[in-house]
Amino acid sequence: MGVKGLQYFMEVCHPDTSVSVDLKQMALNHSKAYPDSNATLVVDGMGCLRYWYRCQAWVHGGQWQEYIHILEEFITAFTAAGIRLVFIFDGTIEEEKRAEWVKRRLRVNQDIAKIFQHIKSHNQQPNSRDLFCLPSGIATFSRFALKNLGQETWCSVREGDYEIADYALSHNCMGILGQDTDFVIYNTVPYMSISKLNLSSMTTVLFSRERLCQVLKLHMTDLPLLACMVGNDIVSEQQMQRLRNIALASYRKKHRQVQGGKIYAVADFINAYHPSEGAFGLSFLPIHGSEKEILEKGMRTYLLPGQTSPWLKCSPTIPESVCLMEKFIPRDILQAAKEKHIHAECHMVFNVLYDGVVDCSNTLEDEDEVELPPQAILYLSVRERIYGLLLPAQPDCSSNSFSVKEWFVFPGNPLKEPVKVTPKPPSHREEPPDLMALWFRTDPEVKRVQVSTLLGVFDLHDFTEDLQQFDAPLIAVICLVTYIATRARHLSLEDIDAYLSQAVCVRFKSFTEMQQIETPVVDPRAVQLGSLFVRGLTYLIAANSACGLPFKMDELMPWKTFDGLLFHSKYLQSNSGFSNEKLLEGKPSWMSLFVSIRAVVLEACRRRGTSIHSQPGRLQDSQERPMNVDDLRGERRPQHQAAARLEFSQQPGGPARYQQGYRSRPRHSNRGRYHLAPRWPQSQN
Repeated sequence: MGVKGLQYFMEVCHPDTSVSVDLKQMALNHSKAYPDSNATLVVDGMGCLRYWYRCQAWVHGGQWQEYIHILEEFITAFTAAGIRLVFIFDGTIEEEKRAEWVKRRLRVNQDIAKIFQHIKSHNQQPNSRDLFCLPSGIATFSRFALKNLGQETWCSVREGDYEIADYALSHNCMGILGQDTDFVIYNTVPYMSISKLNLSSMTTVLFSRERLCQVLKLHMTDLPLLACMVGNDIVSEQQMQRLRNIALASYRKKHRQVQGGKIYAVADFINAYHPSEGAFGLSFLPIHGSEKEILEKGMRTYLLPGQTSPWLKCSPTIPESVCLMEKFIPRDILQAAKEKHIHAECHMVFNVLYDGVVDCSNTLEDEDEVELPPQAILYLSVRERIYGLLLPAQPDCSSNSFSVKEWFVFPGNPLKEPVKVTPKPPSHREEPPDLMALWFRTDPEVKRVQVSTLLGVFDLHDFTEDLQQFDAPLIAVICLVTYIATRARHLSLEDIDAYLSQAVCVRFKSFTEMQQIETPVVDPRAVQLGSLFVRGLTYLIAANSACGLPFKMDELMPWKTFDGLLFHSKYLQSNSGFSNEKLLEGKPSWMSLFVSIRAVVLEACRRRGTSIHSQPGRLQDSQERPMNVDDLRGERRPQHQAAARLEFSQQPGGPARYQQGYRSRPRHSNRGRYHLAPRWPQSQN
């Protein structure tokens, strides 16, 4: 992330620009210099996710209790060193960065396809960290995890890097911890690498913008121009190709070819055309009008409040958050949505009300899977109802209505433009409930309406009374498993038992116990089912946000409801013929709880016309045979022959473009190696 090639240049071409530092000593020095303030490190939350998620198992949906333990260790190490942490996460994606976001998401889709190919070939997750994908929703869950651990956590309302650099400078922090070379370009506090962090010794590497300027013979105010000419997340390399070619041609006439030549050449070019003292602007450069506009726009994104540049004639104005709904939604609602967003206390609501844009990154989904729809399509009805709670149906008293632009990543979606989704009221109401009442009233009746409205988002409003016997984590599980079963249509009784048995067992197991779980194989279908559940939790907390928080957010988090390895083991056991008693590990109290929630899920499916059948032996492996009880003893039995296919596009509801995107996904020839047991009698296939 950040400036193209700058990390390599500083680490390899000029290692003297990256300096090893002792964070504990830095904190002591900072406290001596500023005795009235704490030694504070601002942490770029998005840039640290890969460092934090060091759990050995990642393909199964996430080891969330273990992840919480890692975060606790991280916080403890800094606290012991006398360092206060402030975490800031990206809360929105600015349109200037959309093209780069799309490019990265499509690249990750290719990696995910390779991950599933590896799983099907080897029946295991890839061992290489190069072929790796973070569990779904980890950025969202990390915000709530850190808040729950007592940490100061913020969510940005504009470009996250900008807010991090601004906060660190304006609060006199000792540094920024992240993995983004844009922090070298901002004229802010020192930037240090999370990837180089050694928690045991509390050392890392500081990338020095001062030393970089010395090496390149540039002023600090020249760095934004360097970043834009080299290429970054806003100004693409292609847009500046002509200028770089001029710079490279000029540089090669004077110097032999060296590593990092592109950055040397651009720096030399900037020096050659630097404005004279008292002069401003890009008119000194041999650039076209369109290039000038692109460069000026790109450079302004690096200037913090009060900063100027010799390359710009006027200082940039700081844009305020502009709300699309000011005329149609009470100011109190808008203000509360913004405050809760900034304090990382809700999810999705701010983006709907202020931007009208919602995005969702990659999910571990198999592009060859023909039974399970992508999560973007599966949860479309949930999102429509969330939008229906937040947005007026016909704000201008005409036939026109608002829509929300969705940038959702899934196999087959080229992301050339967003999909416009029209809000819908909850399934049991013609009109959404009063948002002011949901958000601000505290009487018991409103609590009941909040809960029934949230259940209505998942089409479970008629189970409001039945679910009162369960706590919030189990209600979350019942909502999601029922919804997946009724919408995906291809869940078997074994799948539901796997979901529910793990949801019960996870309540009573420590993270160390779950670390010891071993799965003999990795099943690609179980991988996708795990991802579907975890991604569903993000929509559940979005619905909880929209409904005025009827449940505490921490109760809906994956560390209370889901463990990837545990689910995978239960899936393999359930589909291999294990009894429910064995799934619940012979614990009568666990079994009793399992039976209770199973009865609710199956009754809800029955009322909605979804028949759930037993279909054991549906495991997929490269030997074309299912796993059964004997597999765990080293024996095998023949596989049932394949297989039913569901074209999700036949399901009612949802924009045609989403359904079309699913239909257009390629059916690769290697699919034939992974047979599914028949769901219906042969005469029905």
